[in-house]
Amino acid sequence: MSPQQRPEKTNTDLVNEQIRFPSVLVIGPNGEQLGIMSRSDALYKAHNMNLDLLCVAPNNQPPVCKLLNYGKYRFEAQKRQKLNKKKQTVVNTKEVRLTPQIGIHDLETKANQAIKFFQNGDKVKVSVRFRGRQLSHVEVGEEVLNKFVELVNEYAVMEKKPVLDGKFLSAVLASKVKK
Repeated sequence: MSPQQRPEKTNTDLVNEQIRFPSVLVIGPNGEQLGIMSRSDALYKAHNMNLDLLCVAPNNQPPVCKLLNYGKYRFEAQKRQKLNKKKQTVVNTKEVRLTPQIGIHDLETKANQAIKFFQNGDKVKVSVRFRGRQLSHVEVGEEVLNKFVELVNEYAVMEKKPVLDGKFLSAVLASKVKK
């Protein structure tokens, strides 16, 4: 079976009969320590209390297991996971390409496009592309990049300073506007 065809195992918790340790430290439903007992005694105690035995620290010596309602535990864990996912924001990186001999109006047009990206909360990678002999006058490209940064400085802050990488002089600008 190839890795794409294998079903993903979503649950990695050791619960009840899946626990294979000979002895475990058991913690009660209210957080009190019930002591070290054999696996079968811990399972018996969980069964009598109508609870499940969940291994919370399998790497400890002895492994730590807790008596709890496993269905409720999974539900609350999924709820926390959804809430955390809802709070997280995805920052996209857009790219704006310039040339050393770009006209002022074209530069303003590119800056306006970048401002739209910043208002969406995205980062922008600004690249100045050098062709042929233009590479011998990198300072011209730096001036263009500095003009661009001045045009958008109300909406963005420089996250990564300009770096010459091959034929490109690149800088990364991050949005001041939070999504």
